Amino acid sequence: MQTDAPSFQTLLSLLESFQKPEFIPRNTVHPFATAAPATCDLLQDLINTTEQLSRSLAIYHSSSQWSNPKLTSLLRQHTSIEHTSYSSAKNVQHLIDALSMRPGVNYGESIPLLSTSFPHWCIQQLAAWGTSVGMETFIDESRVGGLNVVLGGKVLVIDVDFAIEGEDPLKPMLKVANVKTSNALLQGNANGSTSTMIDAFLRDSIDKYCVEMQKSEDSRNSLYAASLRKVVHDHLRYLVLLDRLASRKEDGGIRWFTDIDELCPTLIRVAKSEAEDIALSLSLPKAPLDVFLLRSHSLPLPYLTMPSISFLAYLSPSAYLFLIHNASGYAENENYPLLDLGLSDLTPYLDTVTKGVTVATLFLEKLSEAHLYPPSMSMPNITARPTFPLCLSAAELDHSFPQLDGFGMEVTSQDSETTSVPYAWVLDFTDGGKRPGVVISQSRMKAIELVVNPLGGGDGLIGVNDTLYSTRSWIDQLLNPDGTASPEHYTALYLSPNSLHPPLQLRLKTPEELGFTLERVPVHSIKEVWGILEVVREQCWLNETLLGCRWTSDGLKVEEGLPDEPEATEEDLQALLLGNFIPRKIPVNVILPSANTTDNLFGPTELGFSSASTPRITMTSPQRSSSIAGLVEITVTHDETRPRGVSVEISGAMGSDLKPADLEEICRRGGILSLPGRVWASGLGVAS
Repeated sequence: MQTDAPSFQTLLSLLESFQKPEFIPRNTVHPFATAAPATCDLLQDLINTTEQLSRSLAIYHSSSQWSNPKLTSLLRQHTSIEHTSYSSAKNVQHLIDALSMRPGVNYGESIPLLSTSFPHWCIQQLAAWGTSVGMETFIDESRVGGLNVVLGGKVLVIDVDFAIEGEDPLKPMLKVANVKTSNALLQGNANGSTSTMIDAFLRDSIDKYCVEMQKSEDSRNSLYAASLRKVVHDHLRYLVLLDRLASRKEDGGIRWFTDIDELCPTLIRVAKSEAEDIALSLSLPKAPLDVFLLRSHSLPLPYLTMPSISFLAYLSPSAYLFLIHNASGYAENENYPLLDLGLSDLTPYLDTVTKGVTVATLFLEKLSEAHLYPPSMSMPNITARPTFPLCLSAAELDHSFPQLDGFGMEVTSQDSETTSVPYAWVLDFTDGGKRPGVVISQSRMKAIELVVNPLGGGDGLIGVNDTLYSTRSWIDQLLNPDGTASPEHYTALYLSPNSLHPPLQLRLKTPEELGFTLERVPVHSIKEVWGILEVVREQCWLNETLLGCRWTSDGLKVEEGLPDEPEATEEDLQALLLGNFIPRKIPVNVILPSANTTDNLFGPTELGFSSASTPRITMTSPQRSSSIAGLVEITVTHDETRPRGVSVEISGAMGSDLKPADLEEICRRGGILSLPGRVWASGLGVAS
């Protein structure tokens, strides 16, 4: 939107806001991008400005004053001065934007000079954060050996008890003794806690800040302390939003605070049932987390990063291996799913492991452009997702999130009683902008739209095909995000860690399917969340499998790990004739089959619904035996009904004695692209 406009407009000043670099983000071509509403506003402004320019130019053209040469000269001089001034201001603004938008810029937290002032300084900071988000703050210093900070909203009250340990008078230590939230709308107990989970969550967040600030000067990290301050501030700001919603008793009231806590036991109960079935199918006491994520409806993680709920949707084999190596082995809560990695093994590392981890967070977010997001339509008998192969009873479960109308909520802003701000529940895959989102194919993006809008038939993405800024496929965005060209093939060299087989020369054909970056999706119920996470899980399985190798555009040098090819010898010729020649490398074609509903001879199915597509990877390589000409075809399919979440089919492998269970275990450990080499080695009994 245009802001800070001058009192009068010229033809040049009208275009100022549209001449900035990256005026419209390149990836904002679908409604599930974070910047989609803002981009729609900008495009509407551009349309309005174009109409103004057209009318102004028509008036200039019809004017009879242009025959005056003196007037024309003065206008040219004025235009030159305006252009010089505008160019200078534009360059300065561009420099300011570039400096202010640098990623990770943080100047650290302010540190008091005296150690004795740390406790009161931290308490004053908490009170200041509460005031800045619109809460009333009170500090009670009458307690012996501690202080109490009260943060009050319209119906929410947060009591924070601090304890000060004064064993060393020169360095008193501040600790968070207790945090208790209460709500005036709770019936029967005015002092009852709103949520024990949110109490513990706020206590840990505030305590982390206090602990970091009171470390010694050598070990204290002011940048980390500043990030902790921002985290606590964001938590309070989100609670204030819920507080304003809860104050409207006729529109849900206390449910805005209790809804997540009421939903969590149901989600955990479903996850426990799925974990038990997976452990039973594998004959293990605990279900492996990576297999659980491939077969289940993700892992619910209440209050992971904010006062809401997150879902662990996928872990790559390398990320899972990292977590297993760092597992503590402590006893876990019996009320949580029985997995080989517990909450204490997950939560400390999910922020530090930046690759191979897909987490979605459900929360309220400010949204505009309501026409981008259709209202909820609960049609469980028509939609293909979510599916329930493990916990059949979960198919009958559903939970609608609190809503004020068909699209979202309108919350009266603090500054103006007449201004309303629209809010909606969103499932965010960017961790509040810290992560880039999920690269996803167009067919799966349409599958997500069918989850939230079953009658839409993917109409929200129809115009995208013709209006994209580039024609790059989803493989290009995944393997070469900074590139501009779209090669027909990508190649990679797979080397066996234990030299079990010769290097595999992988050749991936780029599918002719456009790609997007999934960032957030407005949702209305838990079934929509489950359906979206199913689609994302399948896409992440494909993405992380391909990212296990280093791919380059076809034609570039990729054989960095191989020596120069020697000349052929008589021994090589004899080995070739006897059928025991070891090739320098094995060519493997990698294909990603995709079902396209538009290929139906009779057009799309009734009502535009499409069945859930199954992701799979097909690889073809030559037969090992010299007496039999042909190809070995290996197809790996994501299959939640199999014990390890994948199924493997091999055709044409003469003499191979590999068992399906062994192949599935290899796939589970990240060796999908190594299967052609394994099958090649098993031809003479090398692999087991």
